[in-house]
Amino acid sequence: MKNKGCLSAGTIGIALLIIVAVLFFWGKSGYNKFVTKEQNVNTKWSNVETVYQKRANLIPNLERTVKSYSKFEQETLTKVVEARSKATSINIDPTNMTEADLAKFQAAQGELSGALSRLMAVVESYPNLKADQQYINFQREYTAIENSIRTETVYYNGAAQDYNTSIKTFPNNILANFTNFKEKPYFKAAAGAEKAPEVFTE
Repeated sequence: MKNKGCLSAGTIGIALLIIVAVLFFWGKSGYNKFVTKEQNVNTKWSNVETVYQKRANLIPNLERTVKSYSKFEQETLTKVVEARSKATSINIDPTNMTEADLAKFQAAQGELSGALSRLMAVVESYPNLKADQQYINFQREYTAIENSIRTETVYYNGAAQDYNTSIKTFPNNILANFTNFKEKPYFKAAAGAEKAPEVFTE
C-alpha cells in the first residue's frame, strides 16, 4: 500500500510538472506573439508620424511662396502656420497610447487639413499665385502625401486590430492582462476622408 501511495504521489508530481511546462511554453509563445504584434503596431505608427511630418515640412515653403504675393489674405496663411505649430507639438508614445491621445493628435492634424483646404480655396482667387511653379509643386507633393496619410492610417488600424484581437480573445486575454498588454486605439474616419484631395483645377 505504501508503494502504491508513493507511486500515486509520483504520478501527480509528474502531471504537475507537465502542466507547468505546458503553461510555461504556452505563456512564452503567447508573450512573444504579443510583442511581435505590438512592434508591428509601433512600426505602423512610426510610418503614420513620418507622413504627417512630411506634410508639415511643406508649410515653410508654402508660406514663403504665398508671402511673396503681398495682396494675399495673410490671416488665412497665419491660421495654417498656427495649425502646423499645434499639430507638430503633439508627441505620442505608441507603447502607452490611449484613445484620448490619438483623438487629440487626430484633431490637431484635422485642424491643419482644414486650414490648408481653406488656403487652397482662397488661392483660386489669385491666378498669378495659382500659376506659380512653387505653388504647383506644393500642390503635387501635398496630394501625394495626403494619399500616403490615408494609406498609412489604414495600415496602422489593420495592425492595431490584429494586435487587439490577439490580446482580447480567450485564453490570450488572461495572459495579456497578467503581462500588461493593453488595447491600442484606432484612427476614426473623418467626414469625406474617403475622397482624395481635389487641389488641381483647370
